Amino acid sequence: MESDGAMVKSVASAGRRVVVTGGDGFVGSALVARGRVGEACVVGVVRGESVPPGCIRGPSLDADADWGCILRRDDVLIHAAARVHVRVDGAPDPLAAFRADNVVGTVRLARQAALAGVRRFVFISSIKVNGDQTPPGERFTADMRPAPTDAYGISKAEAEVALAAIAAETSMEVVIVRPPLVYGPGVRANFHDLMRWVASGLPLPLGAIEHNRRSLVALDNLVDLLVTCVDHPAAASRIFLAADGEDLSTAELIRRLAAAMGRRAKLLAVPEWVLQAGARLMGKEDMLLRLCGNLQVDCAKTCEVLGWRPPISVDEGMRRAVAGYKA
Repeated sequence: MESDGAMVKSVASAGRRVVVTGGDGFVGSALVARGRVGEACVVGVVRGESVPPGCIRGPSLDADADWGCILRRDDVLIHAAARVHVRVDGAPDPLAAFRADNVVGTVRLARQAALAGVRRFVFISSIKVNGDQTPPGERFTADMRPAPTDAYGISKAEAEVALAAIAAETSMEVVIVRPPLVYGPGVRANFHDLMRWVASGLPLPLGAIEHNRRSLVALDNLVDLLVTCVDHPAAASRIFLAADGEDLSTAELIRRLAAAMGRRAKLLAVPEWVLQAGARLMGKEDMLLRLCGNLQVDCAKTCEVLGWRPPISVDEGMRRAVAGYKA
């Protein structure tokens, strides 16, 4: 079996490459599974003891990290590793924890990447840089002034500003992609909980939430967009929003998930004011906001500049997410 040093050396001597941080994560592993992007091979970098196929063990994003043994001239780096948004954060200072990984760590990696001669740095940011909610009938665009409302969104916004400064000082191109909620095989957190509830056959009290609209992006659509950003000449120094192109109400989302499972959704039309009262009593106002509020993304600029279209539909994305859940 190859040692870590031998693995790094063999990867460093390979042909043209796309290097993916967080190669064992939800998005990173899907990128690594592509194997190749055009003439380039895809190499994932992981920090854990287990090293999946297509990956190597690499440094962390801490102060002593040395990426010089992995990165090299003309690589494209997709930065998927991050401290992700969680429902309950146990850190005593969540903003400081998010900044340590998502800002300081990202800046350290980007500076070393530029020094190594990396050609392009594709940063997976978040729609939370724009905010958590859109007014009815309005959409977030890439040109709007950032307005993050939580520690995760603030950290991603600060990382974007720092990356733009590095790009201005060096020859490394930076591309930023802001996805909304990503779903697909292996999805966790709220979307996984929703699939589990629908699969249980128990009724959900969300049948009256028919008039909100939320943008999502299927994992395969996001991966396809990131792959497009690897080489597209018009992508450099741009910010792109990602979405499936079909926004759903909460009730419709549940019906689509149920259909993908081959069953009928069981929805109770509980008035929204009753849900709000219950959420206040349980301290779950934020969760209800995500269920009842609007968050719509305008990815027209993405499609126009890159000539890109989401390759799969919402229904196909749901089918693949459910297949992964059942597996």
